[in-house]
Amino acid sequence: MQEIHDAPLAPLTTFRLGGPATRLVTATTDAEVIDTVRAADASGTPLLLIGGGSNLVVSDKGFEGTALRIATRGFELTGTALELAAGEVWTDAVARVVDAGLAGIECLAGIPGSAGATPIQNVGAYGQEVSTTLTEVLAYDRRAGETVTLTNADCAFSYRHSRFKDDPERYVVLRVRFLLEDAGGLSAPLRYAETARVLGVEAGERVPLADARETVLKLRAGKGMVLDPEDHDTWSAGSFFTNPILTDADFAAFRARAGERLGEGAEPPAYPAGSGHTKTSAAWLIDKAGFTKGYGSGPARISTKHTLALTNRGEATTEDLLALAREVVAGVRDTFGITLVNEPVTVGVSL
Repeated sequence: MQEIHDAPLAPLTTFRLGGPATRLVTATTDAEVIDTVRAADASGTPLLLIGGGSNLVVSDKGFEGTALRIATRGFELTGTALELAAGEVWTDAVARVVDAGLAGIECLAGIPGSAGATPIQNVGAYGQEVSTTLTEVLAYDRRAGETVTLTNADCAFSYRHSRFKDDPERYVVLRVRFLLEDAGGLSAPLRYAETARVLGVEAGERVPLADARETVLKLRAGKGMVLDPEDHDTWSAGSFFTNPILTDADFAAFRARAGERLGEGAEPPAYPAGSGHTKTSAAWLIDKAGFTKGYGSGPARISTKHTLALTNRGEATTEDLLALAREVVAGVRDTFGITLVNEPVTVGVSL
């Protein structure tokens, strides 16, 4: 277990932003993770958990407390059952699963971060979510002081949400378990129209696993959503805002307002989101409110490839990023009456 004092946190985040932590501990085993958490809790020391750093916005002042970097490793595939240590690099794990000929997470290729973070956000993209294949999460329960196993139902998954996000101070994810599908080398049925169109098939059809993964990687790269140190469009947290879910009544009011603002032909995206609810597109809202690709003149700007990504062009501070985020939130609210919600976790700052 490695320990560093006054440790820079910016290099551990995909934004490359944030000040130092009082103490940084890198744990490579579950026991080291638990020991560090217990020691921090016993002493009342603030604790920050870091995996791949792809979902963190850290204050320029840094973090006064113990930052715990979870760097555990473990990839165990038994038949169609998969267990990943929390510190496993998610995109590498997806590649290995596809190479093994198993379906269920191939459309989650290219998502930066660690396996342990995936159930917290209920990570999803291109028609798949981890909640579809996840069976159990092994976690340390800080309240009970013991290791517990939570079933899929226990996790209370919903769109980009889970029990872990509801109660962020309680659980530390140690291992994540999945049940995949052996479809003879084919993908799960494609549920995302863009992916199916690029692959030349209808939604609901299956394609070779490798083709599905490669297509998703190309689509993500075209939007700046695959990490590349040379491409500032990837110095981000991916999608900075979640897609709003509105009651049907609120969506009808929004739709009418969009028509007033943009003309009668304007038709906002609408997706079913459960009984009495409709999901719309945050990217559409941002673009139509005037925040187009590349928007901004400072060191923090909207990606030139995707309006949902706020980026560090190389010299930004966290305050630069937050100023841009607040401008976008205010602009969308003024234009459409909808308040966007940030997806990344903020540390020592808020919108």
